[in-house]
Amino acid sequence: MSTPPSRRKLITAGLSTLAGASGLAVAARIAHHYGLIPPDHGGLYGIGETLTYAGQRLLMSGRSMAREFNRSDISKAPVVNGRPPEVEAYERQLTAGFTDWRLSIDGMVGRPRDFSIADLRQYPARTQITHLACEEGWSFIAEWTGVPLAHVLNLVGVLPQAKYVVYFSMDPGWWDSIDMSDALHPQTLLTYGMNGQELPKGHGAPLRLRVPRQLGYKSVKYITRLTLTDDLKRFGKGLGSAPPEFGYSWYAGI
Repeated sequence: MSTPPSRRKLITAGLSTLAGASGLAVAARIAHHYGLIPPDHGGLYGIGETLTYAGQRLLMSGRSMAREFNRSDISKAPVVNGRPPEVEAYERQLTAGFTDWRLSIDGMVGRPRDFSIADLRQYPARTQITHLACEEGWSFIAEWTGVPLAHVLNLVGVLPQAKYVVYFSMDPGWWDSIDMSDALHPQTLLTYGMNGQELPKGHGAPLRLRVPRQLGYKSVKYITRLTLTDDLKRFGKGLGSAPPEFGYSWYAGI
């Protein structure tokens, strides 16, 4: 299986070849016409980021599915990357079994509201066995259970002008965002279960946003808030998420 970064490079290189060196500006204008300019387009790799994002959105169906595996493919020891939030609020919630934890949804929605884990569990659940690939080179396959993000967004009434879902972690300073194509995709889940059990602390308990069509850092752990918006410039440094501030891409499609 080829690694996700290689695939992204191939897509970028392919579009660049088709466009030709003199046609990159034309390709960028096409991307702009379709509203496919990523929020981190202004950096050193801006044209590459734009061609990668626009290329995947234009050449692949918005409903293209990440590969789903068999139960026999589940990794024996799924990698735990990083530590749980080292804040008193998280430790308190963990000790209480997350009974007081809430996911708040606000911004460009008609009915802002909060959801408990019990609320989320009562909605139609989906289980998928998918591959989580990290940009650092490690990966694992796990079974994830949760409610499709699209279902919850339908409950709060997303306004037509909303373009992105911004999601925030209890881990200080960690946040990310996805466009509505990924937000409404049937495989994008608010996950509360893993491998037939409750989501472990090391993998994001009580709630992790699972985005299987993108690299692992987009599947943020310990999420507690979603904000719908039409503009990402007012969040953080205006790059669409925290990872680009450390040299990663906002769009990490695989």
